[in-house]
Amino acid sequence: MSSYRTFLLTILILALSAFRAGAQGNVHERSDTYQWPADAQVVERLHHWQDQKFGVLIHWGLYAVPGIVESWSICDEDWITRDTTMTYQQYKDWYWGHAEQFNPVDFDPEQWASVLHDAGMKYVIFTTKHHDGFCMYDSRQTDFTIARHAFAGHPRRDVLRHVLEAFRAKGFMAGTYFSKPDWHSQYYWWDVYPTKGRNVNYPIKKYPWRWQQFKDFTYNQIEEIMSRYGQVDILWLDGGWVCAENHQDIDMDRIARMARNHQPGLIIVDRTIHGPYENYQTPERTVPDTQLDYPWESCIPLSDDWGYVRNPRWKTSQQVINTLIEIVAKGGNMVLGVGPTPEGIIQPEVVQRLSEIGRWMRANGKAIYNTVPTAHYHDGDIWFTASKDGKKLYAIYRHQDGSPFPTQISWKNNKPRNSRSVRLLQDGRRLKCHVQGDMVTVTMPQGMKPGSVAIEIIR
Repeated sequence: MSSYRTFLLTILILALSAFRAGAQGNVHERSDTYQWPADAQVVERLHHWQDQKFGVLIHWGLYAVPGIVESWSICDEDWITRDTTMTYQQYKDWYWGHAEQFNPVDFDPEQWASVLHDAGMKYVIFTTKHHDGFCMYDSRQTDFTIARHAFAGHPRRDVLRHVLEAFRAKGFMAGTYFSKPDWHSQYYWWDVYPTKGRNVNYPIKKYPWRWQQFKDFTYNQIEEIMSRYGQVDILWLDGGWVCAENHQDIDMDRIARMARNHQPGLIIVDRTIHGPYENYQTPERTVPDTQLDYPWESCIPLSDDWGYVRNPRWKTSQQVINTLIEIVAKGGNMVLGVGPTPEGIIQPEVVQRLSEIGRWMRANGKAIYNTVPTAHYHDGDIWFTASKDGKKLYAIYRHQDGSPFPTQISWKNNKPRNSRSVRLLQDGRRLKCHVQGDMVTVTMPQGMKPGSVAIEIIR
């Protein structure tokens, strides 16, 4: 191996460990309050989205080539560490240079859609552009797109088009992630000035004409996505520091009017920015402590990272199922982060976990999809949901990896109509049930395999 390749490999290893250590410090918090949208079409689509419960967030971009965590390595904040033998500019040039290497010839969005549909997911959010500015669609506002570099000769170079078509064909709601900051754009990080963390690096008041160029650039890119790729249900905006409150006003009123002119009823998720365009909240890597009575979505990566990295630490399928159960019982949705490989496929380790999740969802999905929260929603290892008409209650036992399956399950309150109205959801078997006061005890069938399981209760 040449000394140059050894040098680059050392950088990758050091960078990956540093980013993993620091990534937890870069988690977006959710807003403290919520404002329901005034548009009846948006409210209707929000309610439909709330019924879906389970979606996927796909991070895929330049960062997949070296296998590092999204765009953050080119930011100069304190929590990021790089190899000191390379200058900051050399590192940025090296990172952005992966545009000439990112050639995912095995790109197979139909595989993605099939695998994720079989996992029980109902909506997709695809990263059209992360903070590094590299577009995963054929933008006419910049040459820094997958359609203009190493992948330019491929018939599917306009990646976003083929992703959305594949997922819509499987019945998914279609969502597009878009980064408001753009660290590659000279309208945001202007080479006249050094960078200053994640924010715009020049004084906007001194150069209002340049900030206007950035506002127009952002507007035009979002309009491309809203007008050229068929129906879009969700516009998921990341980079909450780009906002009026932080003196980086991109005129969200103007953007929203344009977006909904092209996409009536569009759900807009301006993350962490309380107001009319944060149509649902997005707690990241966390689950709220209690139920919330407005739309929200916990964002949980399948590994420790959002995109593809080398040697990831995967969550088990049981961990994902358990998290989903808790989220739905608390009234939210869960979006699971999956990052395809640089070649453009979903890894076998991911497929295996998603397949296991899908089997569970097919057996127990009635306790998840189209359900509503209950007032008494949690008792020990048992979490509760209810049908919309209130006639059925679902008690979901949340199994922990490595523990034996119980012979009996008990909880307080949420009593059945009678002892004969309790069934195992997965196969309809009637379960022996004993009610004494507020305590309900259900005897489970013998020979049950360890795992979470839902019980249907007629009330």
